[in-house]
Amino acid sequence: MDWIFMNVKNATRTGLKQCAFALALVSMSLPAHALVQNITAVFRPDPSNPMVNKFQNTTPHSGVCAWHVPARCEALNTFSIRDPAFRANSVEPIEANHEDPRKGAYFKVPSSWRDVQVTHVGTGEVETVQMRIAGIGTRWDVPRPPGVSGWANGGTGWSYLWTYGAPPCQGVNYLAASANFALFFWIVPEGVGACTVNPGTTFPRLAYNHLEYGYELKTPNPLGMASGEYRGSLTYSIGPGGDFDFGDVMASTESALTFNFQLSVEHELKVDLPPGGNRIELLPEGGWQAWLNRGRQPARLFRDQTFVISASGRFKMQLECSLAVGNTCGLRNGAGDQVPLQVAVSLPFGMQDQAGQAVNKLPLRLDGVGTELFQPVFYVNNRSGKLHFEVESGDVKDMLEHPGSTYSGVVTVIWDSEV
Repeated sequence: MDWIFMNVKNATRTGLKQCAFALALVSMSLPAHALVQNITAVFRPDPSNPMVNKFQNTTPHSGVCAWHVPARCEALNTFSIRDPAFRANSVEPIEANHEDPRKGAYFKVPSSWRDVQVTHVGTGEVETVQMRIAGIGTRWDVPRPPGVSGWANGGTGWSYLWTYGAPPCQGVNYLAASANFALFFWIVPEGVGACTVNPGTTFPRLAYNHLEYGYELKTPNPLGMASGEYRGSLTYSIGPGGDFDFGDVMASTESALTFNFQLSVEHELKVDLPPGGNRIELLPEGGWQAWLNRGRQPARLFRDQTFVISASGRFKMQLECSLAVGNTCGLRNGAGDQVPLQVAVSLPFGMQDQAGQAVNKLPLRLDGVGTELFQPVFYVNNRSGKLHFEVESGDVKDMLEHPGSTYSGVVTVIWDSEV
């Protein structure tokens, strides 16, 4: 019996097509005098830490978290941004010991989580990002006299609340001050109300000369997202009764703060065969000589070919053949006799099919049914899988009716990230 050979071509499409950044971006209507901040994040699989799969916030940061208390903010998963364009000035004096908290230094921010839809620029696929404002600060200026000491009240030193937080806000032990101004920053717990400071001395006027805020993000699971760019926006209102509410006596030059989100997903999909692994010889169990010695027909002809795969995102698998027999590939001898070849795949631990099941000898078909979606539950890096090739017993019997023949065929297995 001659050898039976088959060439296997491995065609891997990474799906990492270049995404052109169109000059004409999606237009959006921004309110007049709106502050705008871009939020960027990227996911790239990390071979040194494959079990941690999350976006990295790549937004340039500034202010207290970046310059003064980075460890505290990192522990709280909070980032800060200082926007120098913001201004607010009092429209009436800040009365000492006022009864209405909205008549003084009043800070209320959107500290509860809000959903932001981000859309893939190529496919229209939608994912959800969550954001909340987790900190607030500014530079305030007051006339001198009384200067900063005018905030002293009821036996409490002027700097105490600005340093340690006006409840329910919490300080970060940061205050930079002179005789008539101070810079402060407070952490804002989730879902709380306003934080206020009441002076013991009347201030003829009060001014805020920048806006500093901390924020937290919850990003979607990147392993379930397609490679490419996702974009979306969220607008917060600024003003009395708005999302950013500074009370009734502080008039802001800005009416809104818009966040433009851009999430970049850079998946890896790589498949390698060992040297010579694209040329397959089908053999019976134990080899031909063992079966010839027994004088019996082989139960099957088969070969399990190992491959190495790295994948951080979903993909599908497809089958292409030089000879199609039904819904699978075929082998043919020189006389034109042909038999079907069964092809299947086993994927390493950490990869599931669309039903969430492990993948073990799953048939590959020409119509693609059953292999439309595979999903890693973590970044699978350089793990072994197998392609299974088999001629079943009944078809082996047909082949043995043509002794001396060599059956061959070409099978192309495609791993495709464009799902």
